[in-house]
Amino acid sequence: MSLPQFAPFPDARVRQSIRTDEWQSYLESWASLTDLYLRLDDQQFAEVRKDVDSLGLFLISFFHELAGDDSLTPRVIFLRKKSFLLLHRIWTGQDVEDAFLNWPVLADICHAFTKSEQFRRLLQALWKRKGGAIEKSMQTAKTSLIRNLDSKRPEAAESTLNRIAPLLKASADASTYMLTGSDFLDSLSSAYSKVPISMQKKLVTTAYIGLTATLEGSNPNYSLLSDHLYSLKSSEEQEQKTEPGKKTFVADLVTNTPLLEKIRDTTTASEAARVRNTAASLCAFRQAGLVRPKRLVRRKVEKGKSKAQEDNHGHRAFTGEVHIHRMSVITQIQDLFPDLGAGFVVKLLDTYNDNVEEATAHLLDDSLPPYLAEADRSEQLRTSTSEPQSQLPSRSSQYLPERRNVFDDDEFDKLAVETSRLHIGRKNQDLTADKVLSDRSKAPAKSHILAALAAFDSDDDERDDTYDFEDVGASVDTAAPDGDTNTDLSDKNEEALFRAWTISSDGFARDSETRRSRARAALKSETGMTDEAIEGWSVMIARDPKRLRRLEAKYSTFQGQQRDLKSTSWKNNPNGSGDEASGDGGRGGFGGRGRGRGRGRGGHGGGRGGSVAGPSDDKSTQISRQRKEANKGSSANHNRKAQRDKKMARGGFPG
Repeated sequence: MSLPQFAPFPDARVRQSIRTDEWQSYLESWASLTDLYLRLDDQQFAEVRKDVDSLGLFLISFFHELAGDDSLTPRVIFLRKKSFLLLHRIWTGQDVEDAFLNWPVLADICHAFTKSEQFRRLLQALWKRKGGAIEKSMQTAKTSLIRNLDSKRPEAAESTLNRIAPLLKASADASTYMLTGSDFLDSLSSAYSKVPISMQKKLVTTAYIGLTATLEGSNPNYSLLSDHLYSLKSSEEQEQKTEPGKKTFVADLVTNTPLLEKIRDTTTASEAARVRNTAASLCAFRQAGLVRPKRLVRRKVEKGKSKAQEDNHGHRAFTGEVHIHRMSVITQIQDLFPDLGAGFVVKLLDTYNDNVEEATAHLLDDSLPPYLAEADRSEQLRTSTSEPQSQLPSRSSQYLPERRNVFDDDEFDKLAVETSRLHIGRKNQDLTADKVLSDRSKAPAKSHILAALAAFDSDDDERDDTYDFEDVGASVDTAAPDGDTNTDLSDKNEEALFRAWTISSDGFARDSETRRSRARAALKSETGMTDEAIEGWSVMIARDPKRLRRLEAKYSTFQGQQRDLKSTSWKNNPNGSGDEASGDGGRGGFGGRGRGRGRGRGGHGGGRGGSVAGPSDDKSTQISRQRKEANKGSSANHNRKAQRDKKMARGGFPG
């Protein structure tokens, strides 16, 4: 069975010389041939490609041109899909031509399928079968890159990096092979400081792709990655010692790429401990000044639009709406060709991508494609008969809000106002403030003012309950203790603390032994205060001498403690006054048990005045007796009769 041969895909210079209609027919011919080749079985497919492999030449030329020209039309995209099916059949067959194993061809094919996961799996399977042949081809690229990067002009390696980058990104095996050995990575690092910034990014990206490729697959190459990281660390330490803060290859790599984060998240196995530790040590070389601004990614907002429908000839189906710019282009052609309808002009513009000059030239040369030459030139635009359906949920009119205000249904709203009341601008333009103040027509009468003053009672002393808690609109805690109670409680605690302070200030120490002592426990029980509050009070007393003096003056009253005891012997007053103050007080006159056995102050001796036993006509005696009668309850005077009876019974005298 003989099938037509594939013609190679022309380059850009040749494509520019081909007319549009002819080029469309070429694309349709290639698409038809791919369908024929795909329908063959394996044996027939191998026989067709045995003698002259026109299919292989077409595929290689086609992917090469796609790598150099990213502008894809719908027909070219369709042909690319068919070409992938043919490529899949060739790579999975028994024999794969050496032409498909060269790294430039593989790089061109990878450029056409940068986001295809199915192509990645296909390339991985090809590497397992033909990895030796591919590595042999890549060795030439690796040697060329190392030689150019180490030369005086490392910019010469940029074209090769751009060409091989799609292959390194699509194939982890290719990236790992390029980094096998330290020569390629060292060349990238040494050329970093000699190239412009645009190429520095490419060098860092190449190193990042190669290092992360060692982590992919079922068997990650931890040993190779660890060796490279350690080499980068050693070289960077030497660079920082000679020139601290210098912009280096390693600093850019760990700062502007997620290398360390990916290693940290991926190396979870126990055998990757060395890799994790080495990668963590590289964090010290990050430099904030090297951070590149992130590229803003404009996210596509879904506006409910969809791709325009196409008819059988690839034209966009008319939906009843034409942009104003397109209408102006249609009128330009209709000015030159009045007999053409707007519908036919739309198809013409779709064919030549709205290029008025090209469409006009084909109309003048009468070189239109067959489907346009046979079309009705008087065709008009079809108007849309059905209204576009709204995507918004339907709402009943009864739920729509109504705007209302205080002026609804008034006389102005009903247009019932008198025209005499209407005016434009300010009503009284001549009215001033002085005229308004001098106008007393609307002022209150004097009698009204006097009546209001008479009703005011200035002597009203009724309690003002304005701020009672029932009227203030808030809650008042009536269960709280009164202020006097709080004052008494604080004074009681302060007095207890001051008494303990005057006895011994060591009981306020801030150590554990003092807190566990009995004195502290008794003080806490008496005052109800915590250890921290008691110790804080002691600190404040020590810092404020004035407060300590105030407490001494407040609580240092006589409580019965007396250090010096005065003499109780009676001494005669040199002035000879016989009052009670003439002696020092004590046991009576003449010392000891002399005359009189009285135990009161001043004694009985001498019969001096100032005693209850003195002369009855003495004024001081009367005063002393009155004082005794008033204070007999406090000196146990009520028990003296019983004691006298006991004494007389012991003496034998009759009661």
